[in-house]
This record gives sequence, structure tokens and C-alpha cells, in this order.
Amino acid sequence: MKRALGAAAFTAAALCLTCLPATATTAHAPASSKHHPAAPRAQVWLTTADGTQELRQQEPVAFHPGASDLTTITVDPDQSFQRMDGFGGALTDSSAHVLAQLPRRARDSAMQKLFDPEEGIGVSFVRQPIGSSDFTAEATHYTYDDVPAGRTDFALRHFSIAHDQQQILPLLRQAKKLNPQLTVMATPWSPPAWMKDNDSLVGGHLKDDPKVYDAYARYLVKFVQAYAAAGVPVDYLTVQNEPQNRKPSAYPGTDLPVQQEAKVIEALGPLLHRTSPGTKILAYDHNWTTHPDDIATAEKLGEDPETDYPYEVLDGPAAKWIAGTAYHCYSGDPSAQSALHDAHPDKGIWFTECSGSHGAGDTPAQIFRSTLTWHARTITVGTTRNWAKSVADWNLVLDADGGPHNGGCDTCSALLAVQPDGTVTTSAEYYTIGHLAKFVRPGAVRIGSTNYGTTGWNGRLTDVAFRNPDGSTALVVHNENDDPRSFAVAVGDQTFEYTLPGGALATFTWPKSTALTSRLHEVSLDGAHATAQPAGQGAAGLAIDADGSTRWSSGQAQEPGQHIEIDLGKPTAFRRVAVDSGDEPGDYARAWEVSVSDDGTNWHTAATGTGTGQLTDVDLRPTTARHVRVTATGTAGNWWSLADVRLYR
Repeated sequence: MKRALGAAAFTAAALCLTCLPATATTAHAPASSKHHPAAPRAQVWLTTADGTQELRQQEPVAFHPGASDLTTITVDPDQSFQRMDGFGGALTDSSAHVLAQLPRRARDSAMQKLFDPEEGIGVSFVRQPIGSSDFTAEATHYTYDDVPAGRTDFALRHFSIAHDQQQILPLLRQAKKLNPQLTVMATPWSPPAWMKDNDSLVGGHLKDDPKVYDAYARYLVKFVQAYAAAGVPVDYLTVQNEPQNRKPSAYPGTDLPVQQEAKVIEALGPLLHRTSPGTKILAYDHNWTTHPDDIATAEKLGEDPETDYPYEVLDGPAAKWIAGTAYHCYSGDPSAQSALHDAHPDKGIWFTECSGSHGAGDTPAQIFRSTLTWHARTITVGTTRNWAKSVADWNLVLDADGGPHNGGCDTCSALLAVQPDGTVTTSAEYYTIGHLAKFVRPGAVRIGSTNYGTTGWNGRLTDVAFRNPDGSTALVVHNENDDPRSFAVAVGDQTFEYTLPGGALATFTWPKSTALTSRLHEVSLDGAHATAQPAGQGAAGLAIDADGSTRWSSGQAQEPGQHIEIDLGKPTAFRRVAVDSGDEPGDYARAWEVSVSDDGTNWHTAATGTGTGQLTDVDLRPTTARHVRVTATGTAGNWWSLADVRLYR
């Protein structure tokens, strides 16, 4: 994923032939406190994979001037990405039922654990089913306009949300009182059965009839209006949960092809615009990739699997009414979000469902560890680094057996579980959501941070950073490895170091501070081209792709003359070269030379030095050049790895 950076072109400046501090790793001298305030401390909250620490606050760590020899996560507030709506889950019928069975004091405590930003984790995003889902405590599935088989109700005379007035809406109002910044998204699992070709809430298609599309659009609008009147405005609306789940397992669902979703949205969009302009429509609401089972079912039914579903919707005329696309986690990986964002940068991305699960015979400790580590790298970090404006798991609350449910998943978990004795316990999902929701406020903006892990386990450090509306920063870091990992965090010219236990998840926060303001700004390397000698392992371009999880390596022991050469495409001004060996401990150049050239033929040595750690910041006098070469000039048994080479002006 390319970084969104500012312009890098400058007027011509004199070519620098020497480096100001000719040292391997630039260490910046402490500034006088008379002119510069002291750097703040970072507060730390930790959850360990063994559950001994569960969102527990640790001793703070202090920033200090200078660099570190450790793997360094560089946070760059100058880079900004998506604005966040919030984090949470779904208050399903089952969640509401389980909460309603608790004594008032216990129920209030559970709601506080979820929604209170200070006493709880501050859930700020709720995905609300429109009618019945598989997580329904009722014996019979329902919508808000059910009529006897064979009858219709195009006038929607029987529409009523009376069912939700009993348990769901009071809890949603309580949630909004606990967290006034709560965002509500609503999703139907099925239209009323009389609108469908099989006269059932389970499976089938929406009837391909303009009168039905109009009736369904009005049904959804009436829901939005009724919820607003009940004190729960709906911010986002999708028209079908998992439209490619063509054979739901005994619970509501609808096979809604692209063409039908588009027709519903085209009918719904103008109605919402007139009656509830604050409610935005999201498309798709399904997996990152079409699930193999859904493809197989489509082929058996003689249907097009429509594996490009979100693209097809956004490429059509319905797109004018669509704010963006919603995704689930049950097939594919979060990179699909970035691919869609690149194709449609004017549309947002929301992540709206993922449930923890367990296998037969798994112990509670195994379930906690596996859920924490998978969700941390894939959902907490993976979705947000890939443009998600929300992160929502599935059920907020279930009983100890993962229910009640009516069809569907029998191994799903929730953020909270109510035990047989009435006690309320927390799951790993409570913490993977909590490490975001408690510290990243609605309206926060994701900012730049170097990242070395992947959503497919690679044993490295993975992270994501945000700037809150008050200017404070939240950095979430997950150690994918089973062993402890020590690392540094750099902001401007200040650094702190930390050791994260194996599999652990941590959130670091620090206030806005002029002491953490960088005097340098990163130069975009979009369009640049890199070559390497030797060819080594991995394309040379992986060292300039703004992705620390990819790398070029020499593929052999270090020896003088190994180099990477970058053609910037045009004369470019810069004054620092950051040579980042990433999270490959020891794979840094023991000695190095930075050279620059205008034509790629005549080279000038700009700096030389020795390397002492993973990140080497080479500070230069203001320099303008088209070509940059970094050469290893020492020997070592280690390979030389370059995860990220960055230029700063």
C-alpha cells in the first residue's frame, strides 16, 4: 500500500558532497529546555496472549532525543489516511436477550464495560440487525412487516418495530447515553418473506419487480425513521447482509445479485436523501473475497458467482448513492480493502463483521491465545491499515455456550459472555476491540507508521497509529512472534524503547507536543525505480515500496560493493536518507556509503559511516539529485536487508 504523501519537488539546490554528522546512526543532541519543551511520556496498556495482563496499564515510558539500534517503528503525523467512525460489534437480538436476563445492576455494569470510554472500553460503533439474524433468541424468525403466507403489504400497513421496543432499543439508548459519540449502522438479513420468490426469510431472492424494489426501499426508510423517533438515529445502512450467502443454514438470508442490490439502492437513495439525509448507504457487506462455498453454490444454482461484486456495484449508476463498502472477515484478507480503495478512492471502507470461534476440545487458554493473536494482526491492525473507517466484531454479548442462536454459527463467541451463575466475563475480542476503542476516538485520523508484520503470520511486529481530535496519538503494536521482541518508537527526533511479550498487544498513547514535531518531511517515492547488486532475494523495488513487511536482501554475507540504487525519476531535494533494515535483527550494513548523482553515471560521495542497528538515519546538507545509491562497505556474516529506504526533505 502506497503512502499518501505531499509533493517532493523543490527548486534546485546545491548538491551535498558531505554528511553533517558522518556517523552510522544519527543521534540528535538534546535541545535546550529554554527553547524546547521536554518530550512527553508514553502511557502503555498491555494484553498478553496468556491472559495474565488484560488491557492493564503499565509503567509509562519516556521519549528521549536520539535514535535506537532496535527495530524502529517510525510514526509520521504528516501522513494522514482515513478518518475513523468507531469500533465495536453488534447488539443482536441474542445479545439484547442475554443482557435483559441480568439483574439491573449487573446489566448496567456489563453495558458500562462495553460503552463507557473511561470505565469500560468505549465501544463507539454498533452494527444493528434490521429484524432477525441467526443470533435471535426467538423461536421464529421475524421482520418488521410479517404477514401470513400468500399475502402482501405493499402499503406497509403492518410495519412495526414493537419487537425492538422491548429490549433492543432501551439498550441502544443506554449505549448512546454512555457514549454519546456512538455510530449506528443497520443491516437486514432478509426482506419480509412476501417480497421474496420463495416466500421465506431463509434463502431465495428478492422478487425482480419494480413494485417490490420500491416497497423494500420504503420498508428500510420506515425502519430508519422509526429508530430515529425512538432516539437511535441510524448513520449507515446496508441493504443486505452477506448477499452472496446463497444457502444460509436455517437462518434469514437472501441471495441478492449485483443487479438487484443496485436496483434496491437506486430506489432507496432518493428516499433517504429526502427523509434522512444523514443516513448513508454502504454496499456489499460481505467477505474480502467471495467464499469458495458461495462460488460452489452459485455454480450449482447456475448463477454467476460475481467474484467482483463490490467493484460491479461501485462501477454502476447506483454508486452515486453509495458512501462506500462494508467487509467481513470469513474469506480473503484485508488487502482487498486497499485494492478497492485504490480503484475507488472517493468511496469509504468499513469493516463490519468478524466473529471469534473455537474448535472441538479447545481449552479456554487456547481459545484466548488464538483469538487474540489472529484478531490482533488481522482485524485490529490489518483492517485499519487497509483503510477501514470502522472495526466491528459480531455479537457484543452471548451466554457461556455462544448463544442463544436460531440456526447459523454454533461456535461463535462475543466480547462478553454471561456465565450460568450470572457473572460476566471478557473474551479476547473484548481486548482486540478495546485496544482501539478505548484510545482511538471517533474522528481520529490514521497516520503514518512503519510496519513490519503481515496479516498472514510472519513473526514480526505489526502496528497502526492514529491522531485523535485533541491532537494526542495512539499507537497499537502487536508482536506476532511467540518470543518477546524489543523495539523502538520514533516520533520526530525523539525515541522510546519497549519490550513486548510474545503474542502480546499493546496501545501506547502520548499527548500533542511540540517536542515531537519533526523538522523533516518524507519525500514520496511513487514512480521511483530501484536496482540492486547483487540481485539477492526479493526485488529491489521492495525496499522503496513504503511497506516494511517486504524487503530486498543481499542473499549472502555482507561484503563491500553490495548496493541499492534508486532512480527518483527527476531531480529531487532531500536532506536525510533513512536506511531501514526493518525487523530482521542483525541484517544492517556494518559500514556504508551514500552517493548521489544527477545522471546515474557521475557519482559523488555524500556520506560514509558505520552501522550499529536496524535504522540508520543519514543526515545531509540540503541536496538535490535524481539518483541515490546506498552501498555496503563492510563485511559481516549476516545478510544485508533493506525493508524501507526513505528520503526526507
